[in-house]
Amino acid sequence: MQHLLSIKELTQTQLLAIIELAKKIKSNPAEYRRALDGKSVVMLFEKPSLRTRVSFDIGINKLGGHCLYLDQQNGALGKRETVADFATNISCWADAIVARTFSHTTIEQLAEHGSVPVINALSDLYHPCQALADFLTLSEQFDDVSKAKLAYVGDGNNVTHSLIYGAAILGLTMTVICPEGAFPDALIVTEAQALAQKNGGKLILSADINAIEGHDAIYTDTWISMGDDTPLSDIKARFAPYQVNGELMAKAGAKYFMHCLPAHRGVEVTDEVMDGEGSLILHQAENRMHAQNAVLVTLLSESQD
Repeated sequence: MQHLLSIKELTQTQLLAIIELAKKIKSNPAEYRRALDGKSVVMLFEKPSLRTRVSFDIGINKLGGHCLYLDQQNGALGKRETVADFATNISCWADAIVARTFSHTTIEQLAEHGSVPVINALSDLYHPCQALADFLTLSEQFDDVSKAKLAYVGDGNNVTHSLIYGAAILGLTMTVICPEGAFPDALIVTEAQALAQKNGGKLILSADINAIEGHDAIYTDTWISMGDDTPLSDIKARFAPYQVNGELMAKAGAKYFMHCLPAHRGVEVTDEVMDGEGSLILHQAENRMHAQNAVLVTLLSESQD
């Protein structure tokens, strides 16, 4: 591993190793208290953030490293100066770059032109750190995470893309249920289906909400992405049958509910499910830090070899 730009670039061995390292860091943080001693990580954020910013900042501190946060007060990436110049300059001082950007191309340019590891903290195409936290969370519920049956319901987006790649690499059965026209990117689906076949998993796509039956966990995300100005009333009319509520959980036979947050309560998911006994949302949120710490330790250890 040189960077974490997308989960699809990981082998099954690498992905499982990150999950196992995250568990070790989570269970024995004192052992890793100086893992990033003397290391500095620059965080470049084009978008607002709660979980990503806080979990990286505090997580880096827990590993003994130093975190520097840069928002857009210095100008948008590529506007005040080129992304390449951002990358080369930051590489002079920092040991790693964490970037949350609008365009995935920006992430790729940072990795291409910089000389330090780059971690994608969210782009329009992928959210690998979220998916790593999600599979870490599932692996805490199942002795063999490949046996988990995961259903994603709602809008196919960057989170969905990372989830289907991760599920395919780990060999899970995953069903993606979306309204027509809201499915994940077709090329990404094709790549993920090939990975699933290779690793003994299965990726199913359907617009029929009845395909939810027979899954262990239901995952959803907001129906309207950050920056989308589509009226909420139009979104609700299209997505209403895909709301995760008590009835849908029962229909699926699902024990667990997952959401990457932030959530629109009463829209894509009801309070009953969000706050229910099977809700894993806070486990996912906490595990963002542990999964990201595992990535940082892995990347910065390997960059020294």
